[in-house]
Amino acid sequence: MLAPVERSRPVDDDEPFTAEPVEADEDPIEDQPRHGKHRRPPRKQPLWKELLVLAGVALVLTFFIQHFIGRVYSIPSGSMEQTLHGCAGCTGDRVFVDKIVYDFREPSPGDVIVFQGPNTWTENDVKTAKAGSAFARGLQYVGSLIGIAPPDERDFVKRVIAVGGQTVECCDEKMRVMVDGKSLDEPYVYWEHGGPDERQRFDRVTVPEGTLWVMGDNRGNSSDSRFQGGGGIRGVVPLGKVIGKARYIVLPPSRWRGVGDHNPQGEADIAAPGWQQGIPAGLGIAAAWPVLWVGRRAKNALTPRKAD
Repeated sequence: MLAPVERSRPVDDDEPFTAEPVEADEDPIEDQPRHGKHRRPPRKQPLWKELLVLAGVALVLTFFIQHFIGRVYSIPSGSMEQTLHGCAGCTGDRVFVDKIVYDFREPSPGDVIVFQGPNTWTENDVKTAKAGSAFARGLQYVGSLIGIAPPDERDFVKRVIAVGGQTVECCDEKMRVMVDGKSLDEPYVYWEHGGPDERQRFDRVTVPEGTLWVMGDNRGNSSDSRFQGGGGIRGVVPLGKVIGKARYIVLPPSRWRGVGDHNPQGEADIAAPGWQQGIPAGLGIAAAWPVLWVGRRAKNALTPRKAD
């Protein structure tokens, strides 16, 4: 125990000076609260709020990913059989389309691309009024973003056969398509009705610069550059209409695989950067968890702690 301490005070000539002892337990330092010794645990959010926040983050990320990185498209017809499954009125393959790759290079022969229909392809389409309420159309739009509904636009999926400056024609003695006088190697071609016939022939076309000649893998059942707009130059697709490159089949699960891009002209393929090839279709949902975790950690770090 500490010895008594005497407190000094001014000396008064008329009053005798006496010392006042200080009790040892009156320690002003010990009486101060120790901040941070007992911290109140952060209040845990209800599960339903956590789920709502997670769903919101996932939707926002999916929106940005599918507008700037890639998007899931449904296959509405059988023109790309058997590479991609699809048929009118049925549930076809869902494919993840890479929108970044063509920011660094142009489409090359063998690429399976999704593109907006050129004017020559859609000029004879019958335009019908959109049915349903605004709410139903909103659901259609949201569904198209995540691949559970067809996109509300006139898009096509075909394979690049020739690029600007090349000449394309059909056929050689074995009914093979030729580019610049050389027969193509096309192992992906599927003949739904048995094999090629005279209807497959078309005259030589020089593909204009800045455009593509595209054809379906289901060669006998595809309305492509050979026929659209009356064929010839009117059947080409401008580069500005290309949306992206089909990378993966993401649905149904039994069809999970990459979309082949065998070059029929036999030249070396121009591969996309490796980091692009690893982009999964569900990146928005996968990224929602870490984004939510980082946000929560930042909030906790910035929130002042209160002592009990």
